[in-house]
Amino acid sequence: MYSRIKLFGHPVHPMLVAYPIALYTSTVVAYLAYLIGGDTFWFKIAVVANIAGVIMAAVTALPGFIDWATGIPSASPAKAHGLIHLLLNVGALVLFLINAIWHTGQFLAPAPDRVGGFILSLIGVGLTVGAGFLGWTMIQRDHVGVDPLPSTRYRERERVERPDMEAPERGVPA
Repeated sequence: MYSRIKLFGHPVHPMLVAYPIALYTSTVVAYLAYLIGGDTFWFKIAVVANIAGVIMAAVTALPGFIDWATGIPSASPAKAHGLIHLLLNVGALVLFLINAIWHTGQFLAPAPDRVGGFILSLIGVGLTVGAGFLGWTMIQRDHVGVDPLPSTRYRERERVERPDMEAPERGVPA
């Protein structure tokens, strides 16, 4: 188990990721509703969800970065998967932060921008989906944050120390 930041023995980063994902998705949906219908109510919902998503992404990133920097052995495939996961999430965070700054100034405008927020948030969600794929790769294939069974701990440790060792076939415990 590579997670360093834990709460009651459970890794914190996976506990928090649902919040920015849900808020980023809400941002896209609200911008889409505003784009289609033109009701500024949806624009305001999008801006608020966007800001909340940025805050929660920053909170979620801290334990994730600490786990990656201090808990994952540098010779393991998880380190490379984690780096790409980190970069995609930072890219999404930057897009949503730009979007939040840009549209917060239009919060009370009678006719705020109808396209820019949707495009930026849609690209940001795309980056988040890619990061999520790598996050699950780290959990399922690299066993990051997974407490292995006692019988598999030796093999996992050996695979980290000898990365040239072949991965087991599907269905066979690692």
